[in-house]
Amino acid sequence: MSQNTAFTYHPDYLNHDTGPGHPERPDRLRAGLAAIQESDVWEKLLQIEPTPATIDQIAYAHKPGYSDYIKQHCEEEIPLTYDTTVVHDSYDIALLSAGGVLAIAEAVVTNKVKNGFAMVRPPGHHATPGQSMGFCLFNNIAITARYLQREHGIGRVAIVDWDVHHGNGTQDIFYEDETVFFFSIHQSPIYPGTGAKSDKGGGKAYGTTLNVPVPPGSGDDDYIIIFQDVLIPALRDYAPEVILISAGFDAHYLDPLGNIDITAQGFARLTDMIIEIADETASGRIISALEGGYSLEGLSESIVAHIQQLMS
Repeated sequence: MSQNTAFTYHPDYLNHDTGPGHPERPDRLRAGLAAIQESDVWEKLLQIEPTPATIDQIAYAHKPGYSDYIKQHCEEEIPLTYDTTVVHDSYDIALLSAGGVLAIAEAVVTNKVKNGFAMVRPPGHHATPGQSMGFCLFNNIAITARYLQREHGIGRVAIVDWDVHHGNGTQDIFYEDETVFFFSIHQSPIYPGTGAKSDKGGGKAYGTTLNVPVPPGSGDDDYIIIFQDVLIPALRDYAPEVILISAGFDAHYLDPLGNIDITAQGFARLTDMIIEIADETASGRIISALEGGYSLEGLSESIVAHIQQLMS
């Protein structure tokens, strides 16, 4: 197997126009792409063309009729929530965003590559089974976890969410499912107000949800200690067959929506730690998907640092 890292992006992602002044804007991906192309990683990435997720695949994580609900809002250009604006093309772009993560998953699970990064938008981790919110239309990472299980026979999947905001949608989808381990480290208090340490999963899945809320001002050392002392032992116990990362880079110290002080080098170290445990339990298989990150400088330098570690 080659040690290559896969990368997916599509210019259509820029056509999801959220309006003037909106933090989740097309410039995020323009800046990220420019930074990757100017770095030493660009020539070494396996470029993968994304294709749209199917309606059946969307239904892996969402209620029946949910995609129709999203489609109607997009066609009529009616905001889904006060902060989740859409244009006519947003529905098709959201399908392509989910499909981008699926494309990386397919490359990883068929051993074309060891790992990969999907630079997609709109993001996904706030989308619950039946509700769009927090800039998210479809829950890309949750759809991908189910895709791995249903289309590739993967048993246990772990999702590591280091976005500065709690991945409430992902937690909701898997809260009573012991086949998916969900870890979130997030600033608290902050939107969406979920992710209490006491939320640990329901029924047979008790213990497969692990939330670590951290106070404003937390930095690289705080996160590294939590990964070492809390996340890594939990992943070792759970022994996932694949690890997914909800890679939000809004915990960067420059980000306007968070108050966490992670550096690009900090994200690189967190990536290293995931690689180490993935090598131990999951044959090195990592699928990473962009979530938040709203400082163009912070986002782009963190993406490059993240990919550099995935390739190392």
